[in-house]
Amino acid sequence: MNLFHRWYCRSDGWARIVKEQMLPSILKDVDLGDNVIEIGPGPGRTTEWLSERVPRLTAVEIDADLARKLQARMADTNVTVVEGDATRLTMGDDEFSGAVCFTMLHHVPSPELQDRLFSEVCRVLRPGGIYIGSDSTPSFFWRLVHIADTAVPVDPQTLQPRLEAAGFTDIAVNVRKEGGLN
Repeated sequence: MNLFHRWYCRSDGWARIVKEQMLPSILKDVDLGDNVIEIGPGPGRTTEWLSERVPRLTAVEIDADLARKLQARMADTNVTVVEGDATRLTMGDDEFSGAVCFTMLHHVPSPELQDRLFSEVCRVLRPGGIYIGSDSTPSFFWRLVHIADTAVPVDPQTLQPRLEAAGFTDIAVNVRKEGGLN
């Protein structure tokens, strides 16, 4: 992530959007179960909100510095932070009741690696588990924020077949008018 993008994702303004708008809207009436994995929490604004709503949360973050800082902040909570690559998860099969991935999939550097992430999430989910994700579709502002960033947007039209190929069933892809994808 470029410096502006990092700053924004750590900001109080982003935290308010996450906690007051984005997550309550996406996770309304959703039961993630007793053991949830979060992919790509970055600075952890979504992690903070989730930790208050699920019994056990594992956050997998590829950036060593972000993982270390998040672990320090979430010490003595129900959150375990793992520094790792979500395309090669170290967790066992069928371990989690729910999986979430918010506004980060476009940072995975290729569609092939995104598909590998989907397969890994499907593998670690229990039968009947739920995967909920959200990402942005490109706009002028989105492209500005991502200058000099890894930014591989997910085409909503291709998402269902990609998730099916990863092993998911009962798939729903919604494109929201705000430009988000969940």
